[in-house]
Amino acid sequence: MTPHTYLDQGVTILQARLQSPSAPPYSVVHTNVHPFITISREACAGATTLGQHLIPLLDAQMGSEDRSWMFLDKDLLTHALTKHHLPEYLAQYLPEDRISEIRGMIGELVGLHPPLYELEQRVSEAILQLASLGWVIFAGRASHLITRSIPGGFHLRLVASMESRVKRMQELQNCTVAVAESVLRSTDNARRRYVQTNFHQEIDDPHTYDLIINTDQIAPATAAQLVIRTLRDRLASLSTSTRT
Repeated sequence: MTPHTYLDQGVTILQARLQSPSAPPYSVVHTNVHPFITISREACAGATTLGQHLIPLLDAQMGSEDRSWMFLDKDLLTHALTKHHLPEYLAQYLPEDRISEIRGMIGELVGLHPPLYELEQRVSEAILQLASLGWVIFAGRASHLITRSIPGGFHLRLVASMESRVKRMQELQNCTVAVAESVLRSTDNARRRYVQTNFHQEIDDPHTYDLIINTDQIAPATAAQLVIRTLRDRLASLSTSTRT
């Protein structure tokens, strides 16, 4: 589990929502629009930092006593599996790429877990359910494509120069420039393969996002305000269209 307090709080909120029997299944004719955000990102482009800025602002401006926002990135897998009563260790077979596919296939053959496509389907189902409930920020796992048809979603991509991302990776991992560059390129390529393999889309296609932010040029606090302002405009537009 992550050591960040705001993520721990988000996981607690998530568990309560998934256990709630009152959560309705999503329908394309559902008129009660619930806001959510998806973040696609280049490795070390600042998704977690942006999430840290967004959560308190969203809670203050768009939350309520019974509707707190949560940020889900790598923890999403674990709780998606838990929702379907599957053991948490299966998360190792479902990284955001296909590097472990051979190991996953071996796991299928010896009966360690259901087929990989079935696990992926269950993760997608969990993402859809959480998006329909709203007040959640997803990072990664092609959530912008999975939830594209659900109104109330705002789809964001973060990019940054290799130089700045290398510096962030070095701070996180205390590694050399060469190692940092290698890890970043490998991670970016893995995420690109994941989207291509599972959704037949390009992860950096600008047409699949509502907003692309270069975090070299826009500070996290400014980016957070921009996202919230644009999301509020989107919700206002949806509200107007449902009344006409």
